[in-house]
Amino acid sequence: MAVLDVVQYGAPILRKECKPVTDYSVLPKIIEDMFDTMYEEEGVGLAANQIGIDMNLMIIDVSYTDEVDEAHIFVNGQILDSFGESEVEEGCLSIPEIRLPIKRPESIRFKYQLPDGSDQIEEFGGLLARAIQHEIDHLKGIFIIDRVSPLMALQYKKKLKEIEMSSNKSRKVRNTKESFVL
Repeated sequence: MAVLDVVQYGAPILRKECKPVTDYSVLPKIIEDMFDTMYEEEGVGLAANQIGIDMNLMIIDVSYTDEVDEAHIFVNGQILDSFGESEVEEGCLSIPEIRLPIKRPESIRFKYQLPDGSDQIEEFGGLLARAIQHEIDHLKGIFIIDRVSPLMALQYKKKLKEIEMSSNKSRKVRNTKESFVL
């Protein structure tokens, strides 16, 4: 059980598309650490690259809502279809202090695997669907700042530069998990 550092905006691993999981035996420890980290940071979702691991793995827990009653683990996820549209303000653990109105489909048809490698296809809606889409964006190297107009993004340019500079300093001071690739 370990709380890991959340990789911040500016780290190269956050801009690359993550590799599919092929070795499921490594997942239990990583998933445990991801949940510990997400809960410590008070997030509702976390993608593996946000802790410096290059793999298509994400966790989500919106059980504090009425929508679902358990946390979810998604391996090698892929959105097959989407329906409707809504705009909701989103935040991100990798770009703290920035919240942006993001338009996303209201519901999705989602293909994924469980940690044991078994295939699943389900439809999700509401906050869970939104969180899945947010984390899938991370696994594809996309930030919420990429989903707003250039004019709106320009308003956050200074703050993003500060986060990026802070992230670069941290990488120089200590060896981050960015080089840790499974």
